[in-house]
Amino acid sequence: METLLLNRSEIESIIDPLELYTRLVEAFKLDSSNRTVAPQRAHSRLLKKENSAMILFPGISSNVPAYTVKVHSKFPSTTPAITGVINLHDVETGNLLAIMDSTYITAVRTGLSCAIGTHVLANKHAKNVAIIGAGIQGQLQLRSLSYLRTISQVTVFDTNTKNAKQFAETMHEELQIPIRPCSSLQEAVSESDIIISATWSKEPFLFSHMIKEGTHITTLGPDQPGKCEVSAELIKKSTFVCDNIDLSLEMGAIRGAGLSESDIHAELGEILTEQKYGRVNDQQITIYGAVGLAFQDLVSAWYVYQKAKSLHKGRYMNFLE
Repeated sequence: METLLLNRSEIESIIDPLELYTRLVEAFKLDSSNRTVAPQRAHSRLLKKENSAMILFPGISSNVPAYTVKVHSKFPSTTPAITGVINLHDVETGNLLAIMDSTYITAVRTGLSCAIGTHVLANKHAKNVAIIGAGIQGQLQLRSLSYLRTISQVTVFDTNTKNAKQFAETMHEELQIPIRPCSSLQEAVSESDIIISATWSKEPFLFSHMIKEGTHITTLGPDQPGKCEVSAELIKKSTFVCDNIDLSLEMGAIRGAGLSESDIHAELGEILTEQKYGRVNDQQITIYGAVGLAFQDLVSAWYVYQKAKSLHKGRYMNFLE
């Protein structure tokens, strides 16, 4: 049995974000209507408490004949902060079809998956965006959202002002829209229609008095226990949508704010399949709390695997020899 090996640069040359976007939308719908296996995460701190190891499994979707197991390390002080591999297995035999770098796949699928939630829940005419956290994921969130709607202007805030300025320069050059680094969080969010937050914060910093009515917030920082970006009182005043209820209670924005399942309106898949409503008026505050799900890894890895084979990318190894 030969296993396809793919590195980051090969994967970057393969992925077309808009092709992957359509597959992720369909996967969210299937997960909501036909979830057969609950997603799981195993998480452990390492020698330094800010560093951690994590496994996401199994990546399952009813329309893909494979499953994934992703192994990740998180070292916030390094660049990139998240590294690892995705193992793609045949769902019938367990054969290891591919091992691929997960860094770029995870970043792109997270950017696109959150952009789906942002676009679906934000006001149709929302054009002013605030980015909180001027890292790679902040860039991917803005880039991904720009595929789906027109953005008139962007404000960016980061506790590291140098990062905010660099973000503004880089993304303005790429997207050709006005991007302004802000000296305070309040300045960044006060007039924004959409707020996207991707930080390492362990304490809430977004409160209802800081934002205008009708605002949409996407929070993706709380992807493990002990992290929080949005206050409990703001969540309670909003229509809160998550990607997975169980994981949101275990480690997402709801867990971080100390809230319960009764504070969750719906999963994103339920909104996409119209099982539940999303935004119903322009005054409503909506929040999308994303943890990140293993089926997103599967859909992305299967897409990369199929395309790599057709383009003759990568190399093969037989681990059983």
